[in-house]
Amino acid sequence: MGKKEVKTNAMRILDSLGIAYKHMEYECKEFTDGSQIADTLGLPHERVFKTLVTVGADKNYYVFVLPIDKELDFKKCAKTVGVKNIEMIPVKDINKVTGYIRGGTTSIGMKKKYVTKVAEDAKKFETVFVSGGRIGSQLEIAPADLLKADEGEYADFTKD
Repeated sequence: MGKKEVKTNAMRILDSLGIAYKHMEYECKEFTDGSQIADTLGLPHERVFKTLVTVGADKNYYVFVLPIDKELDFKKCAKTVGVKNIEMIPVKDINKVTGYIRGGTTSIGMKKKYVTKVAEDAKKFETVFVSGGRIGSQLEIAPADLLKADEGEYADFTKD
């Protein structure tokens, strides 16, 4: 008998919404960046997305899902969520804010519902890859289903 797949909170939410996804696991003891994960799993970099959490001048948290090889444009981020400015949250606050750990953060099923923006790049693909909610776990999901699951919307917020 093979080992039973352990479901993450994100996977349970997708299941409850009836959203199809493919789960992939990889060996990883500690945080690695998205490029290393893509290379480990043999995935095209442009389809692997990372989840970054920010805090606005209004003290609210905002979640951005973008391709691993792109960076946030903080001015565009602030504009897209309607605040004066925005900055990354400290790494030490990731678990407290999201319920996830660095390297295992996904926009699906965070502790609280935060405004979530997904990079428009995702629209180009039939499926994209996002964290499964823990280190060593990736989910392949249709971009429209990701938006449904994280109650997000597309936006332009990456550096050109």
